[in-house]
Amino acid sequence: MIYFDNAATTMQKPACVVQAVTQAMCSLGNSGRGVHGGALSASRIIYDTRAALAELFGAESPERIAFTANSTQALNTAIKGLLKPGDHVITTALEHNSVLRPLYELENHGVELTILPADARGNIRYEDFEKEIRPDTKAIVTTHGSNLTGNLLDIQKIGSIARQHGLIYIVDASQTAGVFDIDVQQMHIDILCFTGHKGLLGPQGTGGIYVREGVALRPLLSGGSGVQTYLRSHPPQMPTALEAGTLNGHGIAGLGAAVRYLQKTGLPAIRAKEQELMWAFYTQVREIPGITVYGDFSSRNRCAIVSLNIRDYDSGAVSDALSAEYGIATRPGAHCAPLMHKALGTVEQGAVRFSFSHYNTIEEIEIAVSALRELSQEE
Repeated sequence: MIYFDNAATTMQKPACVVQAVTQAMCSLGNSGRGVHGGALSASRIIYDTRAALAELFGAESPERIAFTANSTQALNTAIKGLLKPGDHVITTALEHNSVLRPLYELENHGVELTILPADARGNIRYEDFEKEIRPDTKAIVTTHGSNLTGNLLDIQKIGSIARQHGLIYIVDASQTAGVFDIDVQQMHIDILCFTGHKGLLGPQGTGGIYVREGVALRPLLSGGSGVQTYLRSHPPQMPTALEAGTLNGHGIAGLGAAVRYLQKTGLPAIRAKEQELMWAFYTQVREIPGITVYGDFSSRNRCAIVSLNIRDYDSGAVSDALSAEYGIATRPGAHCAPLMHKALGTVEQGAVRFSFSHYNTIEEIEIAVSALRELSQEE
């Protein structure tokens, strides 16, 4: 199988990740639930992974990183833990349902919501943030990279706008963590939400949230913490404040190994390889008659994603044909990005998304291009 569905999850993981998970499953106890060797080993591995992520994202300290199961849990923790009735929040049409649905839910309970529109290429206007800020605006929530078009947002620019107006800036880094450089302090990011199973190359069931020192969130979950057992409320100190119950120590061990792999390999090298593959694919498929490519390709710096359609063919049918006839894995449909599809005019058809990893090859790109040429000629 040729795997071009890396924006959903990276299938090929570094060997060190598999080894770390296997070793952890054979040796780790429950972190914070004892002083025996297995429990202490789990605590050390979890702390080391926390420290590696803090270094990767430029956090003040490892304690500012809390673990979650994925970006969805992290984003729900951030959005629901920060906003309350009467607050106003600004987001964009580029967002995934992991941002939109929590915001819609809170909107039904008195939070006011402004969604900045996107144009037909999936771009927003940065000046619109300034125009929509009000006295009751509490936060700005945006993705870093669109999971549908691959367009990047300038999160440093948005972070500066938020900081100038005293707003909390929440970033969804699902498509960019592990590929693009993110420094939460330099970029004025107050809360960063990320998943472990995409660009970070870790196992599914891992993710996390960075919360700037001085920002307090109401916990999404409460329960066992291993510390301060006699408190009636969940402990308020980070990272325990946002971690209730047993952590996924086995997955976190794999995530730690993945982050070390990324640090050794270098994000610039990984990003360059992915973008090389993406541009090789895009420059060929855009010339195929009957194919429409979505997004803004005016900048070289973008996520390694190309979404397209063939004439008026259903995107699911095209993706099925690619899989069944050519052994190529892609993602069709709506991609949990409803407002982006409205902006692109693809609500009914959806789109076929190709997303690349540095493990892919130019030979695989050529096979995919050839397959699309053949499919585009079918009547």
